[in-house]
Amino acid sequence: MSGILYGLGLGPGDPELVTVKAARILRSAKVIAYPVLENKDSFARRIAAEYISVGIEEIPIIIPMTIERLPAQKAYDNAAKKIAKVLGNGLDVVCLCEGDPFFYGSFMYLFARLSKLFTVDIIPGVTSLTACAAVAKKPLLARNEHLTVIPGPLSSPELRKRIFEADTVVIMKVGRHLKRISAVLKELELEKKAIYVEHATLENEYVCRVSEAPDQAPYFSMIIVTKVNDPWL
Repeated sequence: MSGILYGLGLGPGDPELVTVKAARILRSAKVIAYPVLENKDSFARRIAAEYISVGIEEIPIIIPMTIERLPAQKAYDNAAKKIAKVLGNGLDVVCLCEGDPFFYGSFMYLFARLSKLFTVDIIPGVTSLTACAAVAKKPLLARNEHLTVIPGPLSSPELRKRIFEADTVVIMKVGRHLKRISAVLKELELEKKAIYVEHATLENEYVCRVSEAPDQAPYFSMIIVTKVNDPWL
């Protein structure tokens, strides 16, 4: 019998937002895997730390710090081979995922490589989208309004088009694109309706209007734009 591969959503950062089910699976795990940037520690492992047993086998997935896709894909190829060997020996592997495994989650790369060979169980987690809305105290949708989720690296014309057409916009992966995104929002006269959030649910959490955002935005930052029913106005 092969083991089960778990894609375990851990939420946005606060360990208390790990679900009861995820905590139970973690406490009984014998083998865990998690992504980690080269020469960094793993954010996913930090979230899960208090639920991990001593002496557990760990498979770190070292992701090279480059924007090129090929090195990262090779890292997931290598990790999939290691995980497949453990699963083939009948042991379960719990893959730690920040947020939710299927919402901009890197677990999808392992899922694509292993789901046809092994049983995979997905444990959903609190998303960064809902966490940021909560800490910003900014309701996302009501009645028949619609939500658009946009990755920050999109081109400015594409950002402008998507933002213009939506009732509520969530812009993910803001990071180094903050100034360009702010310029698009200003052009659309939506700067006053845009809220910036970084490190939601963590000790260094910061929430402000986009016009007051810092010059340098971390990767874990987001902008929420609501055009109607905005309690910030």
